[in-house]
Amino acid sequence: MPPCARCWPCPGPRSGMSVPGCSSSPCSSGCSASCCWAPSPWCCSSTWCSPASGPSLLSTWPGSSLTGTHRRKLVKTHDLSPGHNYIIGSHPHGILCVGAFCNFITGSTGFSELFPGIQPFLTTLAGNFRLPLFREYLMSGGLCPVTRRAISYLLSKNGTGNAVAIVIGGAAESLSCSPGVTTLILKNRKGFVRMALQHGAFLVPSFSFGENELFRQVVFEEGSWMRAVQQRFQKMMGFAPCVFYGRGLTSVHSRGFLPYARPITTVVGEPVMVPKIEEPSSEVVDLYHGMYVRSLLKLFNDNKTKYGLSEGDKLCIV
Repeated sequence: MPPCARCWPCPGPRSGMSVPGCSSSPCSSGCSASCCWAPSPWCCSSTWCSPASGPSLLSTWPGSSLTGTHRRKLVKTHDLSPGHNYIIGSHPHGILCVGAFCNFITGSTGFSELFPGIQPFLTTLAGNFRLPLFREYLMSGGLCPVTRRAISYLLSKNGTGNAVAIVIGGAAESLSCSPGVTTLILKNRKGFVRMALQHGAFLVPSFSFGENELFRQVVFEEGSWMRAVQQRFQKMMGFAPCVFYGRGLTSVHSRGFLPYARPITTVVGEPVMVPKIEEPSSEVVDLYHGMYVRSLLKLFNDNKTKYGLSEGDKLCIV
């Protein structure tokens, strides 16, 4: 059986070459390849598509020019030492995670200048990496699958100075995205805290003010049949089908799929210092999860009036 679609992008199984970090295990799909993304997050050489050891294309990555329809700004409140690794919680999800994409992938907001010595990685659905060519497009900019194996690699086998950004609310949060509403799905999302404890990675909250203003979404009520369809689709495919629109191509008054010209200001907060505990208890995870939530709330309340919200606006965590 020839190499499957997941193995195809890697030069190892086709050329017989030895590639650093390549797993020698057979492909879990049953094909003849011995190097496959499934058993190893990155199986390619540094000159091919390894975001862990390959050259960074953040400042010139294809797609940077597509983010120019609105103003973007990255604000640093505290330094991040290159001597540590970090998990950056990115909030809110919005429709297309534009704030996270611009800051942690394209380099268009000057992340490397604000945080020298820190290499950012943005995580996305693992299913995106099963598509040939699209997989290389994502990995060329530093994206990696939001899986325990991939994140563990960056936090344990890639040295220090790594910042793994996770959009914690995920697809479920996108269904609650609408202008004027700031709802985060975070209360029961604790896996990222457990991983931070296991690797001693500091937790860093970040919030993109204006993310929810880029598009308008048709929000279906809880209990409605359309909401049930969205939730069912999300469980099956990993992402939620949102009914949304933005501005048109020719006029700001027409409807289309371009984002509205709203500013996005991403504020990166103070790191929460996390010890390394290989087997953290549920109580310890809850403790540091609470510390992270309080740090995020402080970040939101300290900056909301500076970047378009009123004093009465509140952050709702569910």
